[in-house]
Amino acid sequence: MKLSIIVPVFNVEEYIRLCIESILRQGLDEDCYEIIIINDGTPDNSMEVIADIIEAHQNILVINQENQGLSIARNNGIQKASGDYILFVDSDDLLINNCVQYLLDQALSSNADLVVADFLKMSNEQILQLPSKSFIQKKGDIQKKTGKELFLQDLNPYYCQVWRTMYRRVFLNDNNLRFIPHIIFEDIPFTQQCYLKANICLRISWTFIIYRRCQTSITSSFDLKKAKDFCTAISETWKMSNDDNIDNLIKTKLRNNAFVHFSLLLYSLTSCDSIPRTEKMSVLYFLKSAIPDLVFENGIKQRIVNFLYQRMPSTYMTLRIIYAKYFQYLFWAIGDFIRGKKN
Repeated sequence: MKLSIIVPVFNVEEYIRLCIESILRQGLDEDCYEIIIINDGTPDNSMEVIADIIEAHQNILVINQENQGLSIARNNGIQKASGDYILFVDSDDLLINNCVQYLLDQALSSNADLVVADFLKMSNEQILQLPSKSFIQKKGDIQKKTGKELFLQDLNPYYCQVWRTMYRRVFLNDNNLRFIPHIIFEDIPFTQQCYLKANICLRISWTFIIYRRCQTSITSSFDLKKAKDFCTAISETWKMSNDDNIDNLIKTKLRNNAFVHFSLLLYSLTSCDSIPRTEKMSVLYFLKSAIPDLVFENGIKQRIVNFLYQRMPSTYMTLRIIYAKYFQYLFWAIGDFIRGKKN
């Protein structure tokens, strides 16, 4: 078994069939790969929608569990996987036709711990137009790197998603790399841990997966649970930065990543009208409790934010709320206008 593709399923009856069909359009011999579908106690008709596909293919394994969240679903998938490599595919995303074989061949020939490739972001409307379009790409530029080089040179903290990477199963198991249970934003610590522990990595300019861009706004989708989960993800990054065995470049990048995620947390928190101000403040205090030594000091911007966060958290929250309510979208509009003029 060369490849295990893990697909957690929960409330995706609108998307799951397209996802599984895209996996089956990779031109792979069904004897060499398996699809592990984790039914995370989905209450909708997701499993009924793909029942005929499951019945028709011997290489599809279904694991049924009570609803425990994406992290545990993925962890259970890793536990069951038997492929040399593991690929995580979210059930509302799609693989581009006949694009996985190339990545798998490169992984197997190099015995790489990680193979990181590219993705496309598309809306629902753009995805519906895909059958009428052909996707052509040249074989990508391949760079062989250590995990630390990959972390320093290629990891964008805004894109820590696990589905753009192929993982060597033995590497995950030998290093006991698993997702933190019961939180979202679990990709953030998992991705960074994988990069920092990996030896042989490939960075390939090859687009193979389509990320379905969510239409739900932050003002309606963010909540207190998600905010505290984000704090947990930031806390794990900060713990990594306190490891005495890492060098200063990695420590600095980890702390810069923590600042990026802190900024995203504050953006999401202050843009969400449904969370009362008192609860927004409680998130800051929760973060202070989770990371007592959290300090941002790389550059003027970080130092200003750090001063407000540490010394004047209430004032800082007020300023962020005002910015989110009155100025944020204005600055974006001005930026879009300027970029349009340049183009």
